Amino acid sequence: MAAINANPEVMRYFPGTQTEAETKAFIERAQTSYEKRGYTYFAVDHLKDKKMIGFIGLAYQEYASRFTPATDIGWRLDPAYWGRGLATEGARAALGFGLQVLKLPKIISVAVRANKPSIKVMEKIGLKKLGNFQHPLLADYPELKSCVAYGIERGR
Repeated sequence: MAAINANPEVMRYFPGTQTEAETKAFIERAQTSYEKRGYTYFAVDHLKDKKMIGFIGLAYQEYASRFTPATDIGWRLDPAYWGRGLATEGARAALGFGLQVLKLPKIISVAVRANKPSIKVMEKIGLKKLGNFQHPLLADYPELKSCVAYGIERGR
């Protein structure tokens, strides 16, 4: 995961790449989230290649916006595995898990407006556009702060 988080191509819609220490802290936060809520961003293995290729899953978000607090679907994959439908497949499974198993009332997904590949995944899994917003956690990054939220409510 550290190599994926250190890849500038992967992290182009984030403020920067992450160090090994930052990745370790990210994984620790994911483990804490799982212990607290029963879900997190799960490691994704490519079974044929027997290789860990990133994460896909759910994370609770509380930053200030009209879409939060809410559970968010997110993903981050090794570029060697982009364009194969893996993010869509995994996000669809995470959505089903969140709505059907966890019975979450709503699930959102957020991306920088320029991140067309992620927005396409959101649309493919059936999320509907909720609106554009200025992401408060990206306020110091003018090129990234303009974001879009998609979402769905259970039973709809």
